[in-house]
Amino acid sequence: MKKHSQLIVGLALAMVVLLSACGANTPAVDNTPSATAIPAIINTNTPDPCAPENMEAEVQKIHNYMREFDDASSLAASRPREQLADAIADLQRIRREAEDQFTPHCLGDLKTYQVSHMNSVINTLIAFMGGSEQQLVDQGIALAREQHDQYTLELARLLGLTIEPATVVPLTTATPAP
Repeated sequence: MKKHSQLIVGLALAMVVLLSACGANTPAVDNTPSATAIPAIINTNTPDPCAPENMEAEVQKIHNYMREFDDASSLAASRPREQLADAIADLQRIRREAEDQFTPHCLGDLKTYQVSHMNSVINTLIAFMGGSEQQLVDQGIALAREQHDQYTLELARLLGLTIEPATVVPLTTATPAP
């Protein structure tokens, strides 16, 4: 029995020696910062939406909502008060989609002017539908026009366009000769 236990202990020691040689060699970790460490450069294929070559396409994404809203608000303006509910709901849908549209930082002012204008038009139509005084409705219309002008000026600035003020051409009336 003694021989048998010595044999088992001997085999166990041999196994420990053999198995320790099969262990993973992990290199020592050097925690000292390296003066030649180069940060990893992550190359993405996402173009910068604010780069000059991408600006027009990004502006167009925002402007498409304004064009749709302008068309819908023109139709709403031609409806009688009692038929405005559906038109207002459509305008609200367009505004929500415009608000949810991703906007790069360089187009933040454009979007702010856009949504402010949309809110003014919707609120003015709701006031009109609810029977508000004409003076309040007129103020809402004036504010919406001013905000639309701000939007248009920002749009032109972003696209590098020059806006010229409209000139009024007097109408000439022919006076019948006696």
